[in-house]
Amino acid sequence: MIRLVADENFNGDIVRQLQKRNPQIDVMRVQDTPLAGAPDPIMLEWVAQQDRLLLTHDVQTVTKYAYDRVRAGLPMPGVIEVSNTAPIGKIIEDLLLFIECGFAGEYEGQVLYIPLK
Repeated sequence: MIRLVADENFNGDIVRQLQKRNPQIDVMRVQDTPLAGAPDPIMLEWVAQQDRLLLTHDVQTVTKYAYDRVRAGLPMPGVIEVSNTAPIGKIIEDLLLFIECGFAGEYEGQVLYIPLK
């Protein structure tokens, strides 16, 4: 199963619902790590070292830094950009599809967008 980390501004209700629906999901929150408050490039480096996909609502900066890592040939296990305006039920269903059906390494170098269309 895919391992995740939710950035500091990620909707905690989504994280709780994911864990409620599937207690096996391995998701950490950045604010529970020493990286709380770190700039996005530092966070992405740590995420890569932990081999986790990043859950974020921050389409403005995280995506740019993620693609910078890919262009530089640095590890980037993947970023999942989650809309903060879509219905939470749709977000949960789509995230569960990625998490439960995906495998480690499958999304290397990719930025994915939820909800699926």
